[in-house]
Amino acid sequence: MLLEITTTNQPATDLGFLLHKNPARLQSFALSFGQAHVFYSEASFECSTANVVLDVDPVGLVRGVDQNDGWLEQYVNDRPYVASSFLSVTLARVLREAMAGRSKERQHLAETAIPLLARVTVLPSRGGEVFLRKLFEPLGYTVTAERHALDSRFPDWGDSQYFTVTLEAVITLSSLLTHLYVLIPVLDDNKHYWIGDEEVEKLLRFGEGWLEQHPEREEIVQRFLKRRRNLTRAAFERLVPEEPESAELERAELESAALEPVEPKVSLNEQRIQAVIAALKSSNAKRVLDLGCGEGKLIRAMLLEKQFEEILGMDVSHRALQMAAKRLKLEELPERQRSRIQLLQGSLTYRDSRIAGFEAAAIVEVIEHLDPPRLAALERNVFEFAKPKTVIVTTPNAEYNSKWDTLPAGSFRHSDHRFEWSRLEFQNWAERLTARFGYSVKFAPIGLEDEVVGAPTQMAIFEVVS
Repeated sequence: MLLEITTTNQPATDLGFLLHKNPARLQSFALSFGQAHVFYSEASFECSTANVVLDVDPVGLVRGVDQNDGWLEQYVNDRPYVASSFLSVTLARVLREAMAGRSKERQHLAETAIPLLARVTVLPSRGGEVFLRKLFEPLGYTVTAERHALDSRFPDWGDSQYFTVTLEAVITLSSLLTHLYVLIPVLDDNKHYWIGDEEVEKLLRFGEGWLEQHPEREEIVQRFLKRRRNLTRAAFERLVPEEPESAELERAELESAALEPVEPKVSLNEQRIQAVIAALKSSNAKRVLDLGCGEGKLIRAMLLEKQFEEILGMDVSHRALQMAAKRLKLEELPERQRSRIQLLQGSLTYRDSRIAGFEAAAIVEVIEHLDPPRLAALERNVFEFAKPKTVIVTTPNAEYNSKWDTLPAGSFRHSDHRFEWSRLEFQNWAERLTARFGYSVKFAPIGLEDEVVGAPTQMAIFEVVS
């Protein structure tokens, strides 16, 4: 079994510092099931490729095993030749520091997304190429899969479930290795060791930051934990914790109404929805996305507009979607109205073909909930892959926070916010997107506007440049 890891990030020889493996040496490691070897087939300024070869000892695997229990299968199997949980264990032991994202000499590089290519020969996929792509493409990888025949001498026998797979992405090395650690046994749908409570801890540790939002999260958890009900239940309880009521989370929303004496009966949230609806109507769009739809407040407003013939709401939270369905009274709507709405669970940080082909998209008070490094994935998924003609983005104006006496200096409006931008920061971000993805942009304030610090909410309206 061979895993190749290649980078063209210059100087490419820094891959040795990230892997903690000297490009000038062949290194071998004894494992309970065989030996692992690490060497470089190329190490230059322009390109470096590290190779991990796993040599599984088939006799060692059955030593001490009851020979009356499937003795033939113990000797005749694919374990010595394919990527499996043996490779995951190898990565965790041989590349431990790299998986943890640690590098004494190049720590900054270890935390930086760089161009990486991983090639696995041979990778089993119990679910075929479709399932393989469903696992890796949402994580931002470009996947190339070469399927192998059952036997090249007998073409009529058809194709096997084995692939040579190439994964390409701009990503941290730590992320690449942890993705492989979790997903290779998931594809194989098997593990060579006993599964216990500690396996839940491994899954949550190595899946942190991406698994909770993965579209195939349930299948990943089920397969990784070998469908043990008590373990999968424990994993899901910690992976998707109960969310507090949105009313408790939206402290700034409740406070903002008291700060608007001109229109005391119109909350900031209502003004925001009205502004987004107006922008959507101006776009003449009929098929509209509400990305990060939450409990469906914007969707409810869109339902009142006959212009919007198809409305798709997407949110990462299953509970929020349940509350949206309840708020919208989907079960009680006439069929004609009900057919206009579709609610889907999904994440904006993973590529999703279901959001392609729409004319407009609204991303209302969403981006500030993402860690800044994850914004790049959202940008590509929305502006490059889905690419609606019109994209409307709203986010808090950090300058306005000083207007709230109850908000401590330096605090965010929401406990889950990862950042809050000033008007200049928001404009710089938006203008960078226009240059990269072929959009124009205009900005508009939402809420009572102060002469010095502006309005509480800022809105950007992107339009595709013809």
